[in-house]
Amino acid sequence: MTSRMNSFAGRLIAGGIAVAASTGTASADCGRASWYALTSKTASGERMNPAAMTAAHRTLPFGTRLKVVNQRNGRSVVVRINDRGPFIRGRVLDLSKAAARQLGFISAGHTKICMKRVG
Repeated sequence: MTSRMNSFAGRLIAGGIAVAASTGTASADCGRASWYALTSKTASGERMNPAAMTAAHRTLPFGTRLKVVNQRNGRSVVVRINDRGPFIRGRVLDLSKAAARQLGFISAGHTKICMKRVG
């Protein structure tokens, strides 16, 4: 395993997400996340609450809980999928404003994350 992969694996493990070192693949999905704060209805039919720990994902079932780790600072949060999105190329998750605040990327607008189902 390269030094770069060892560093990446160490950050995932430190964030509470295990890595399958033997195959070189992570048991978590990683990519870019952004945040949004609307007050309209979500795709699940509930009203979007920027203060709730929720997120939008393109395909995961509504109600799925994810542990999301900000790869830039190691902060983590558990969110519940209640909406569809993001619809911007290269992004895998849209988080509520409260979740983004807890992860520490409000001002940046987006960040690198890894996510894993919990519960």
